[in-house]
Amino acid sequence: MTVLPGRAAPAPAHTTMKVPKPHSRPLTDGEMHELTRWNTPTIYNGWEQLTRHNPARDAFNLEPTCDYMPQMGPMVGYAVTVVCQPGNSAHRKRNPNAWSEYRRYLATVSGPKIVVVQDLDKPRLFGAFWGEVTSNFHRALGCVGTIIDGGIRDVDEMTAAGFKALARATCVGHAHSCPVRWGVPVEVFGRKIIPGQLIHADKHGFLAIPPGEEQGLLEAAKFMDAGECRTLIEAARDTTGRTSLEICDALDRAGAEFQKAARKKFSRNGEW
Repeated sequence: MTVLPGRAAPAPAHTTMKVPKPHSRPLTDGEMHELTRWNTPTIYNGWEQLTRHNPARDAFNLEPTCDYMPQMGPMVGYAVTVVCQPGNSAHRKRNPNAWSEYRRYLATVSGPKIVVVQDLDKPRLFGAFWGEVTSNFHRALGCVGTIIDGGIRDVDEMTAAGFKALARATCVGHAHSCPVRWGVPVEVFGRKIIPGQLIHADKHGFLAIPPGEEQGLLEAAKFMDAGECRTLIEAARDTTGRTSLEICDALDRAGAEFQKAARKKFSRNGEW
């Protein structure tokens, strides 16, 4: 469901395509929960071994993000996409029921959900889509947080609601903030996101897993992390009584061992 015809501003060129249907939820609740125990770079290291895409260019944010609740740790969920434009009062006039319609749409989407918001006012910042009220009702509808290429406010109150935010900035007012379109492809921090994508995000940024590459992600991330700890990190920390050259030799052997294990596991090179 999207905004009723005639009630939203014309879509930018990149959102006029046919909206893809969210893919099925391929991970169990337990796997989703366990993914939150690892930071986003660790999940990236696992995804890097599985992907058919270019891991040097694809899936992660291309512009800096700011995590306003780093103490909450990583968040994991499926993308619910929204477009807003707080600096334009015409949207509210065109559809005064936008918030109600959007909430009813949100209630039909299974979670956990991360709300990904494109602010059409970028690079300007007129008002916040997120604050205390919006965070609380989104949390009630199964959302764990947001990635918004725009503004937030009421940061302490959002934190108290248990709602995490990666945003471009904070601001004082809400201006004419309301949902303009939802359930459509969006672009945030230089990355296009479609509804239903699995997202892992923390203070480092976010990783939007391409559809179809979710299976094996947790196992791969755990394998890579354990491999690093047993080889490269162990070699770097076990330096007692060794010369600098001996340490370098040990690191070379550890790197080769790690790469061999990654090739055997994934039939491709590890990160070293």
